[in-house]
Amino acid sequence: MLYIAGNTIGTAAMSIYRGPRRILGASKDDPTPLNWRRGFFRIWILVSAAWIMGWIIYLMTYAIRDGIKTTGDVLAIPVILLGPPVALFIFGFATAWAFRGFIVPQPPPDE
Repeated sequence: MLYIAGNTIGTAAMSIYRGPRRILGASKDDPTPLNWRRGFFRIWILVSAAWIMGWIIYLMTYAIRDGIKTTGDVLAIPVILLGPPVALFIFGFATAWAFRGFIVPQPPPDE
């Protein structure tokens, strides 16, 4: 309930003083769990989008200034735009695979 000058107005949609969401009963000294896979995937999406947008702007100004003269110029565009983001994705996947190799497998629990 919201109280202003002693009068009840209604309910607040959200608390004014709200901290970050944590599991009930967790200590404030415990680190917040992170989802590394999702975080790195989102960073990859942002870096790839920036790469593609930067090259599109450059290629548009190049086409306006000099023009595309050969078919080789046209065939190079997909390689320039998509090659490095795909290579970065494959490198990230291979890096994750390599780091998973260091994890010691846990024996199955006995029942």
